[in-house]
Amino acid sequence: MKAVFEEYRERYAGFAKLGRKDGLLEIRLHRNDGPCVFDGEIHAGLGDLFADVGADLDNRLIIFTGTGDRFLRADDMDMSVMEKYLPYTPAMHLPTMPESIRLIENFLRIEVPVISVINGPATVHAEIPVMADIVLASEDAFFADPFHFRNGIVPGDGVQVIWPILMGLNRARHFLITGQEISAGHALQIGFVNEVLSRETVMDRAREIAASMLEQPDVTLRATRMIFARNLLKAIREDLPLGLALEGLGNVNHWPITLK
Repeated sequence: MKAVFEEYRERYAGFAKLGRKDGLLEIRLHRNDGPCVFDGEIHAGLGDLFADVGADLDNRLIIFTGTGDRFLRADDMDMSVMEKYLPYTPAMHLPTMPESIRLIENFLRIEVPVISVINGPATVHAEIPVMADIVLASEDAFFADPFHFRNGIVPGDGVQVIWPILMGLNRARHFLITGQEISAGHALQIGFVNEVLSRETVMDRAREIAASMLEQPDVTLRATRMIFARNLLKAIREDLPLGLALEGLGNVNHWPITLK
């Protein structure tokens, strides 16, 4: 069923501002129109947003970004709410698995090209924006995964699939195990960021690239997206369910009350 922009735009208004002009859809994550804070609502809803966006044939190209001086930061999260889930059980974990699969898969199922604009630090699900077809970052952006391994949590929610593909296996293992921060400039050298610009100019550059891409026919845009998303989607389908199950096993064994 075709998604209707006027309907889904309001459905996700609590964490995403959506605007569209001439087929270019801009998605801006936010919290009260300030920097976005990752929480249960976003984890549950972002995959559904990606599904609606992908089902809307009036979307020809997407720009995906954040608000203010950061994209998503782990230290903005309030993890005290997790104490009510202790002791953690398999019954608690099981419903989160399809939710986590939708979060990653539905981004890759978007049927038109995606440009990510990483407007600052990305330390929560940073693997999502770098799966875009074109990845731009502000000069002060950096990438890290401080949430998983350093807190005794198995890094199995997609990070173990995407980062080795984008940066190589050994570099990705070091990144995930140590919580290493990778600057935008270093990410450019590694190759998972395409351009680094000032925060003041990075959105203008994204719109410039988008305008050039939109000169192509819809069939070209959609078929190109399908070609480039295919390998990532295949890898996610093959390895994400096992990763999520192992992450759940680790959580049942050890869920930290105080995160580093």
